[in-house]
Amino acid sequence: MTKADIDFDALPADLYINGNWVEGAEGVRFDVLNPATEEAIASVASAEIADADAALDAAEAAMRDWAARTPRARSEVLRKAWELITARLDQFARLITLENGKARADAMGEAAYAAEFFRWFAEEAVRADGLITHAPASGARIVVQHKPAGLAVLVTPWNYPAAMGTRKIAPALAAGCAVIIKPASETPLTMLALMPLLEEAGVPPGLVNALPSRRTGALVDHMLHDPRVRVVSFTGSTEVGRKLLHSAADQVLKPAMELGGNAPLIVFEDANLETAVEGAMLAKMRNLGEACTAANRFYVHERVAETFTARFTEAMATLKMGNGLEDGVDVGPLVNADTREKVAEFVEDAVAKGAEIRLGGAIPNGPGFFYPPTVLARVPETADCVHDEIFGPVAAIQTFSDQEEVIARANDTEYGLVAYVFTENMKRGLRVCERLDYGMVGLNRGLVSDPAAPFGGTKQSGLGREGGHEGMLEFMETQYISTNW
Repeated sequence: MTKADIDFDALPADLYINGNWVEGAEGVRFDVLNPATEEAIASVASAEIADADAALDAAEAAMRDWAARTPRARSEVLRKAWELITARLDQFARLITLENGKARADAMGEAAYAAEFFRWFAEEAVRADGLITHAPASGARIVVQHKPAGLAVLVTPWNYPAAMGTRKIAPALAAGCAVIIKPASETPLTMLALMPLLEEAGVPPGLVNALPSRRTGALVDHMLHDPRVRVVSFTGSTEVGRKLLHSAADQVLKPAMELGGNAPLIVFEDANLETAVEGAMLAKMRNLGEACTAANRFYVHERVAETFTARFTEAMATLKMGNGLEDGVDVGPLVNADTREKVAEFVEDAVAKGAEIRLGGAIPNGPGFFYPPTVLARVPETADCVHDEIFGPVAAIQTFSDQEEVIARANDTEYGLVAYVFTENMKRGLRVCERLDYGMVGLNRGLVSDPAAPFGGTKQSGLGREGGHEGMLEFMETQYISTNW
């Protein structure tokens, strides 16, 4: 599979507003790089304030009709979108790899995951159930229904170019809302490629608008201060999420925030080590570790620490690093030079403070933003990687001796997105899960993401949930009517 397999002449690279491809108000463009080669693969239009206003106008007009459609009519459009994407999974996977760098298996997994949100929310669109009840004290009838909240601004990250967009677009459309999506400037091509498929599925012009831009802060802030916008949905760092929450507060917008993580992975002495290693590989190396759900802190009971570390290191050593477009590659490049530099600094800091390198730990020669699978043992609590997201293929292993101790250490962070627990004692496992201050826990599993489940965290890992039934309710407002009959 080569670069030539992608038809660049047919690749959408402009702004998508009101069902049309436009160059943008000021004609500004920026390059998108292939992280495996550091070569520019496309020149993409950069949206400015006037483009945002045009998208808001289009979204406002399109939502009037869309919100008035029956839930079944909206459902059928979403179902068709799932069918169209599913028929083109390979094409989307190649494009994901080209602009993001991830290996083919990861890209195919993301493409299928992204498509599934349309199928799931096609089913949820007809299940915005309300309530009719009799007020005990007044005798009035209480009628509760869920209505579309209004225009939604969606801001997505570069680590999942397809799935982070569909996870927001699908529930918004199911709820009856119109959207403007601002994809990450590192990886806008996949989301732009989705627009013609949505059009083919029956999404009316203006309902979904895509605005790649190098002026993300100014552009999004402008939209969040437009009184027509009622929802902001963001996936990204906690630092940026805080800024968006400040902007959202001015208009009292409904926020859905999926922010950073610092996931602990706990391996108890009674764990099945084969299951634990398999789960740890998935939790750490899925998407090359460039995920907020990636296992960041490994806590392994001291009785099994050396055995687990040896088996885990052996598994990591089997991974082949290279251009994700090539067959047999397990580990592609990181998305850009800054991300690789941050990962390298985490390793250098941990080693300087006493950690042992069991595998990897050095930037390879040649082009591309590559960093090898790396295992660090005996990582001290003072290492920077213990307190911040690594966002790369580095496993930082520590030990523990006591259950109470490890629960306290796992919870000792401002983040609360996901945790992983491995033990053969299910009673113990469930008790530990309940005491972990995280929105999601994988018990003897290294994967928690599922379109049918409510994805989200506690503390500074975010507000609200994506996926599940809750994901659609993020784009709806609850209305209560009091009456008598």
